[in-house]
Amino acid sequence: MWNYEKRLMHPVKVQRPDPQAATVIMSQLGGPHGELGAATRYLNQRYSMPYGEVAGILTDIGTEGSK
Repeated sequence: MWNYEKRLMHPVKVQRPDPQAATVIMSQLGGPHGELGAATRYLNQRYSMPYGEVAGILTDIGTEGSK
C-alpha cells in the first residue's frame, strides 16, 4: 500500500497575498505559451522522433527549465 504525501522542499509562509506577483508567475508557468507548456511539448515530441540524437536534444531542451 502506498501513502503519498505532497510536501514542499522548503517551508513557505505567506504573510500577505500578492496578486501582481501571482499574475507574473502564472504567465510564465501556466498557459499555452508558458514555460511549462513549452517543456511538455518538447518532451512529447521526443517519443515520436525517429532519430536518437534528436530525441536526446529534445529531452535536454524539455528538462532545461527544471534545473
